[in-house]
Amino acid sequence: MQRREMLTWDDVEQLIDHLIPQFEGEFDAMIMITRGGIIPGGLLAEALGIAIVMTAAVEFPSEIETEKEKRSRLLAWPNFIQFPESSLLRGRRILVVDDVWGSGRTVTAVKNKISASAGVPLTCVLHFNPYRNLFGSARPDYYAVITDAFIIYPWETERGKETNYLGNMPRE
Repeated sequence: MQRREMLTWDDVEQLIDHLIPQFEGEFDAMIMITRGGIIPGGLLAEALGIAIVMTAAVEFPSEIETEKEKRSRLLAWPNFIQFPESSLLRGRRILVVDDVWGSGRTVTAVKNKISASAGVPLTCVLHFNPYRNLFGSARPDYYAVITDAFIIYPWETERGKETNYLGNMPRE
């Protein structure tokens, strides 16, 4: 069973404080990946003075019955439910924020779509799990902690959210 780590709001503030000095230069905009990137993205947007904040909602097939279907799912194309228009990204330095880089599929899909729109994406997560990473030596541009644990953020434990994340909803 994978080790689990439950964070407090103070832990999240410390992670944000650890990230801020890492950033080089300014960003023209931010894309927060829903749902996990909304809270860390909001905290970072405020701290960094980023006024243009957008969201990206990405979905991958999630039904897993056999190992063959699991491998097939990992190769599946993402479905972008919500994504900014290319004109909003073109020529801009965009900070892409999510809570965790597990397999890396979601962050990488968003990064590639920004690049295809002639934007300059830089990725940022609170937690990077290199042991689950599907993209070889690729890693986030900015991250606060390397971990092998399943992280439970404080916003996931309120109002029954912990049950959802520990149950049937995998995070990428």
